[in-house]
Amino acid sequence: MGFPGTWMTESESVVYRVVPKCACSTIGQIMYYSDHGEFFDGDIHDANSGLHKWAIETSQAAITKNVRSHSSYAFTCVRNPYTRILSSFFDKICGIQRNGRRYRGNLVPTLIQKYGIEVGGDDGKQEFDQIQSFRRFLLFARDTIRWRRPMDPDIHWSAMSGHVSTFIVNGGTYDKIFFTETFNEGMQQVLDGIETAHTVDLKTIPRFNESEGHGPKRLHPVEDYFDDLSMHLVYEIFKRDFDLFKYDFKDPSNKFPIGEIDLDEVHAKLGD
Repeated sequence: MGFPGTWMTESESVVYRVVPKCACSTIGQIMYYSDHGEFFDGDIHDANSGLHKWAIETSQAAITKNVRSHSSYAFTCVRNPYTRILSSFFDKICGIQRNGRRYRGNLVPTLIQKYGIEVGGDDGKQEFDQIQSFRRFLLFARDTIRWRRPMDPDIHWSAMSGHVSTFIVNGGTYDKIFFTETFNEGMQQVLDGIETAHTVDLKTIPRFNESEGHGPKRLHPVEDYFDDLSMHLVYEIFKRDFDLFKYDFKDPSNKFPIGEIDLDEVHAKLGD
């Protein structure tokens, strides 16, 4: 299987396991800058050079050798499951993507037809009942994860623990897992643990939120989207994420973790 979703600087200063919807655009740009002294011109997900990626065939041998020997500092970043799935809905389901089209072609028409959701019209800018549509989307997300229908789960709403685990199962070891919610603090600890060709000042680095502006603006506080049934569905889908990454299942309004991540526990439970 190898190391899907793994990026590494060309200098091999650091290895990163991408978790979608968890500041991956900003992290990728920081890695790129640390080697080259400039940011990639465009969405870092489109970069085919300047950064080793598992999706680039010529990078796979270097990544495999490094990760299996734990030659470099390795890390990833996680996010509150409530805000992550909400962000996925507004970006991927309601939003128009970089190519000017809907995400994954017939996905949104299928959701409209089978689950009765609305997405704000053809351009995503018309008013609609965001809470009702999001809750219907949650049913769809649960169906994809639990029964793999009407399609396989998408990387943007499948559990973070699934992404994190492939790195461990195939022979990788994390030195750090930090929280999107305390990004500067966590990313600084990563930078303090490695040597870079170019100094990164996190206070001046822009946030590369590539999904921002794709979809309609969220109109309500996070907790308004989750009633008892929605919370039950979220826990069914993301129980392992809440437990391992120490987020508060009982209070959707609290985006911050309620404990520290135990790396030994993560490696033990996700390494099976």
